[in-house]
Amino acid sequence: MTERRYYPVPDGLAGERVDAAVARMTGLSRTVAARLIESSEVLVDGRAVGKSDRAQAGQVLEVVMPAPVVIEPKASSVELPLLYEDDDVVVVNKPAGLAAHPSVNFEGPDVLGALLAQGVQLTTSGPPERKGIVHRLDVGTSGCMVVAKSEWAYSVLKQAFRDRTVKKIYHALVQGHPDPMAGTIDAPIARDHRHQWKMGIRSDGRRSVTHYETSEAMAGGSLLEVHLETGRTHQIRVHMAAIGHPCVGDEMYGADPTLSAKLGLDRQWLHAVTLGFEHPATGEWVEFSSEYPPELEASLELMREGVYR
Repeated sequence: MTERRYYPVPDGLAGERVDAAVARMTGLSRTVAARLIESSEVLVDGRAVGKSDRAQAGQVLEVVMPAPVVIEPKASSVELPLLYEDDDVVVVNKPAGLAAHPSVNFEGPDVLGALLAQGVQLTTSGPPERKGIVHRLDVGTSGCMVVAKSEWAYSVLKQAFRDRTVKKIYHALVQGHPDPMAGTIDAPIARDHRHQWKMGIRSDGRRSVTHYETSEAMAGGSLLEVHLETGRTHQIRVHMAAIGHPCVGDEMYGADPTLSAKLGLDRQWLHAVTLGFEHPATGEWVEFSSEYPPELEASLELMREGVYR
């Protein structure tokens, strides 16, 4: 079912195109916002407008929100390595190229579909397309990821991630050498208002905190150990790019494509090496680790040898 919502235009959006203002305030893509305007499902002070018209502070945008699209997970032929499984949780070693769950913006395989094909029974908690998903890794990020199998585990793990009691350690190969070599990046993150698929540092974003330490410095880059205090979308990638040291291979956030090609890397060099949490059934601390996949190991060796130059 559709829903009619009302959005007063704030001073900060005065002068913006109406389609851009609708996208910013609703979270819809600019393409969807434009389509709604063209079909007269966006009114400004009760009047139809064009997508290139300018919004003015104090106006009220009336938006007929499109019905949410529900995507059921489909079995996938991708073999997903399992690091651990019991009646309550399954911990997977996610390869790059898999999404955490199905979405309208990604047509490739996903973790839920792979687990379904492998006969893993998951909780029914959460939206249909996110059954059991308590946290996510980006499509291009590999490593440890936990999925809930029982209703109780889903509830407990969701709360643990909210309370920031989960141990999350990543390794990232970044361009250049961060100065200082160890530090904390505390910068708010929100969706980029120009590109809905990207995130960025914005004053109106959610507080985001990343701790990093240089494990190894090479001629063209640095291997970092990264601890996440918060868990925003693309957090490590955005924060590393913000200090001028994007993850190698992460061309979305400014990595050098020439370097990516020389290293034979078609993904960001980012891996979830450690995941720890209190087991939802026993309360005991459990911890899992994942080795680098071959493509990350190979590109790291090339960086160490300097053969990319």
